[in-house]
Amino acid sequence: MSLLSNPASVDNIALFVALICACIVIGHLLVENKWTNESTTPLLFGLCSGIVILLTSGGTNSRILEFDEQLFFIYLLPPIIFNAGFQVKKKQFFQNFMTIMLFGAIGTAMSFSIISFGAMHIIDMLNIGSLEIKDFLAIGAIFSATDSVCTLQILNQEEAPLLYSLVFGEGVVNDASSVVLFHAIQKYDLSNINIKTAFQFGGNFLILFTTSTLLGISVGLLSAYIMKKLHLGRHSPDREVALMIVMAYLSYMTAELFDLSGILTVFFCGIVMSHYTWHSMTDGSKVTTRHAFATFSFICEICIFLYVGMDALDMEKWKFVSSSPGKSVGLSAVLLGLVMIGRASFVFPLSFVSNLTRKSKGEKVNLKQQVIIWWAGLMRGAVSMALAYSQFTRFGHTQQPANAIILTSTITVVLFSTMVFGLMTKPLVRLLMPPSILSGDVLSSEPSSPNYSTVPLLRSSQDPESETGDQGIQRPASLSRLLSTTTHTIHRYWRKYDDRYMRPLFGGRGFVLPVPAPPTDNGLH
Repeated sequence: MSLLSNPASVDNIALFVALICACIVIGHLLVENKWTNESTTPLLFGLCSGIVILLTSGGTNSRILEFDEQLFFIYLLPPIIFNAGFQVKKKQFFQNFMTIMLFGAIGTAMSFSIISFGAMHIIDMLNIGSLEIKDFLAIGAIFSATDSVCTLQILNQEEAPLLYSLVFGEGVVNDASSVVLFHAIQKYDLSNINIKTAFQFGGNFLILFTTSTLLGISVGLLSAYIMKKLHLGRHSPDREVALMIVMAYLSYMTAELFDLSGILTVFFCGIVMSHYTWHSMTDGSKVTTRHAFATFSFICEICIFLYVGMDALDMEKWKFVSSSPGKSVGLSAVLLGLVMIGRASFVFPLSFVSNLTRKSKGEKVNLKQQVIIWWAGLMRGAVSMALAYSQFTRFGHTQQPANAIILTSTITVVLFSTMVFGLMTKPLVRLLMPPSILSGDVLSSEPSSPNYSTVPLLRSSQDPESETGDQGIQRPASLSRLLSTTTHTIHRYWRKYDDRYMRPLFGGRGFVLPVPAPPTDNGLH
């Protein structure tokens, strides 16, 4: 969204802020009564607001602000992704890291290939207009980006830790992979695709993925070292909170400056900050940062879904569809079908591969859980909309019929998948996994203030995840045992390395002494 170039822009902003306030209050009432969820509420509220604006403007406009993809990627998306990394249950995330990366990276590439290939052959049959090969590949990246926010608000992290971890982790890595693919498509000349171009494209994707991740980890470690050595909270908690927020945003902007993936960078920066930096802060600053990041993320999500709801009624796009509504309906159905096929093409095969790395039957992803993971990833949301606007509009507008039809179809898919698939997720989870079989045993690793009187310096022998002996490493009897042994061995050695070198240097739970509060806060402790 961007400011309108007229004196009414302040009025529009004030009205939009008022809508956000109303959306928060009404959304609370609806969720409290279990009628809907946090993602569907702003969409419905945006639709209702769009209808009112459309009627009062005489059918000329349904939005308060214009869409600006740069504003989305620079200001609205970073808080959402960083909070996802900062609040992630790290134990569950890294215990399922291989599966998450299989789904989020390799799975996204598989889904991207199927959707692009299908769109290239089916959309031409609909005769919606001339599209280049870059447009078809962009469609593959756009509809490979999932929106797991709605599902995560339905899944209970305590009751279904494995499902929550897989859906959450895969959703974030998936969004990052889709954006990296999208940017790679825009950079390369794909008019003549050959083997060399394909290898260059794949190599560029891997380089961007790896470099962006390392940048996020580096900025997170730098913030941890500064916080541990300077003890900013002794004089001003505001400074350490400000430094953490600014350095998190700096990681994203640095990635964008060097044409890397800001989403991946800020996500892994959030993980590192919660693992090291957060533990060097005062107790008051810990509470402040957790709620500040969650609040920023919550408001940004509302802004995005609220705008998408209003923009769904934009007459500029629908006037191109009015002459042939069947094309838009047909394209929406095709895209939904491709999304479902593309997701199924990797969830079930990669789940089989993932199960080879898991020892016990309870750790394996069974068929019912695979169906839920498949269903949870069918929703498309804010990232898909932003990428579609970036590819098929200029400053939120388009005068090309083919682009307009693709945009209206994207809006239809987003609304349908979020409202229909999203509302059906909870009944599906209850049907396939009744509460009696859901596990409530999960070890939490989210940021929490350690009790320094009872938490000693962790040693490898005291690590609950450490394994004694190396049974099974000498003679793996099968591929399953070999992969499982490798996974647990890497995790065990990482914990030893982390406790021996990383935490003493950068801080972490049990390795940081209590930070004294400033004199003005003595009355609060």
